[in-house]
Amino acid sequence: MTHSIFVPPSADLAAIPLGAATTIDALQDFVERHPRLFVLTGAGISTDSGIPGYRDENGAWKRSPPITLQEFLGSEASRRRYWARSLIGWPTVGLAQPNAAHRALARLGAAGYARTLVTQNVDGLHQRAGSRDVIELHGSISHVHCLDCGAQFSRESIQPELVARNPALADAIAEPAADGDAHLDFDGANAFHIPACAACGGMLKPSVVFFGENVPKARVEAASNALDEADAVLVVGSSLMVYSGYRFCAWAQQRGKPVAAINMGKTRADPLLALKVEAPCATVLDALDARLAA
Repeated sequence: MTHSIFVPPSADLAAIPLGAATTIDALQDFVERHPRLFVLTGAGISTDSGIPGYRDENGAWKRSPPITLQEFLGSEASRRRYWARSLIGWPTVGLAQPNAAHRALARLGAAGYARTLVTQNVDGLHQRAGSRDVIELHGSISHVHCLDCGAQFSRESIQPELVARNPALADAIAEPAADGDAHLDFDGANAFHIPACAACGGMLKPSVVFFGENVPKARVEAASNALDEADAVLVVGSSLMVYSGYRFCAWAQQRGKPVAAINMGKTRADPLLALKVEAPCATVLDALDARLAA
């Protein structure tokens, strides 16, 4: 049976008694009993860095689902729509800085608790915060590659061309969306210059796993091997609605490893959880790190 604890986002965590144990008491006990953690993170850990998440607290989409691989490959209009929205939305990710939750996980990793960090995020903030041994399940938004010749480019190097060749949209104002997208009303029917490979003129694609695309087998195997070596799973900031992340919780149950989660709202793995803390990621991880370092 899940031990579930809810704390309002504005709460002073240390001041809230919860029966015989506070939130941090329960989580600290979980980590001390299972010191080799497999940490799995999602979009909720990066919202404090200004990067919007995909889903609300009920696990439902906050907007229409992101572009699929099939749409991107099958339609020039879909590619125009993707790159137009990326022109506006990518700077939100490109300029984002790690927040307290990323830094706390980096410290927990350095202390030996977070043995492997597997992230569903593509923002690179864990590495910039100092985490090592990060497995990026869905790739990195900071890179672009050519589907024809395999040439690699930084996403940052693509932005000036997008801005220069599409001046009508360069100054558009749109609300940022998850992972470099934007809430831009652009259906792809209008003229838009799509960047091409500087080496061969081929089709460029962000080096991320789109919806409808399989996570590379090598990444899944590396994460599965890390799970074998772990004592338990700690989910941070993920609803786990996408199978690519949820499967590690299912595999953990099959392998007799308990799962805890820090997440505001519903997760797909709620029935599998030994402990759930519904509180802001940074607040909880900062307090946990201080307790374990004492």
